[in-house]
Amino acid sequence: MSPRPAFAADRLAFLLSVVPYLIDHPGVPVAEAAAHFGLTADEMQAQVERITGMGVPGATKTYGPEDLFDIDWEALDDEGRIYITNRVVIEDAPRFSAREAAALIAGLQYLQAIPGAADESEALAALIAKLSRGASATPPAVAIDRGVADEALEVVRGALAAGIRLEFDYLNARGERERRPVDPLRLESRDDVWYLRGWCHLRNDVRIFRVDRMEGVTATDVPAEHTPDEIALSETLFDPSADDLVVEIRLATSAIPGFAEYLSDDSKLVPDGPGFVRTSIRVAHFHSLKRVVGTMAGLLTVVGPPEARQAVADWAAAGADRYRNTGAEHS
Repeated sequence: MSPRPAFAADRLAFLLSVVPYLIDHPGVPVAEAAAHFGLTADEMQAQVERITGMGVPGATKTYGPEDLFDIDWEALDDEGRIYITNRVVIEDAPRFSAREAAALIAGLQYLQAIPGAADESEALAALIAKLSRGASATPPAVAIDRGVADEALEVVRGALAAGIRLEFDYLNARGERERRPVDPLRLESRDDVWYLRGWCHLRNDVRIFRVDRMEGVTATDVPAEHTPDEIALSETLFDPSADDLVVEIRLATSAIPGFAEYLSDDSKLVPDGPGFVRTSIRVAHFHSLKRVVGTMAGLLTVVGPPEARQAVADWAAAGADRYRNTGAEHS
């Protein structure tokens, strides 16, 4: 951007933006700040010097030295660097607590992992840095554990971007592992779970795969035969399939809004006692019920068929045994 004059018409907007910039970049060279705002070095220095005449009147409605912005004049004159030494009301502005900042930083770290967010990675990193500096106290270190699917997720992303075929082992509807050659079509998340929609060459149709259940994920050097431009995908992630298994459940009415993605057009809600309904859902295999039940404890009960109830019971029993064993090791 070529330097431009600092016209009076946009001086207020400039001052409103330059102070936060200088606070976020302590000791920035005059020339660097000038280039950022599209000014000459002389214009930038003149504007910075004007800042020292700005402030907020004190209790007496007059301006004292503590009520005005100030800069490090020696650093400006001798080194050509800008430091704001008195920030007036900015220091008194409400700040996030360390815990609040840590929660926001964790959320931003999660956003950094979303496919397609790579273009915003620098902006997210800058925002995380600002939150760390601007909190009332240093936020505790946080990191998002994305689980074992993180490595597979990176491979899937790369294959989608390159338009090449994937191969991985996957648990099929009969509980057996099969090697699947898949042309990736779309990667999307529901809650904290990532799903891949792709053309499965083993089934010769579009299939949905949970990334955390994909093992041995490799990107081949074979170009994908089917692409997102060629195949129209439904906006609904879980569409009914002729291979689906029907499961009857008892569901709390309060949980219906959050459970809508699992309900299909043929899922009829039948009252079943105060605060509950009975309905049916479709699943690829009974193993997928584990996550559904685990995230809705006390709100959902699997009614049938017996095989579905047994799969959930076995999963719960295994979890209880593991908890007991862990407790015994630490007793």
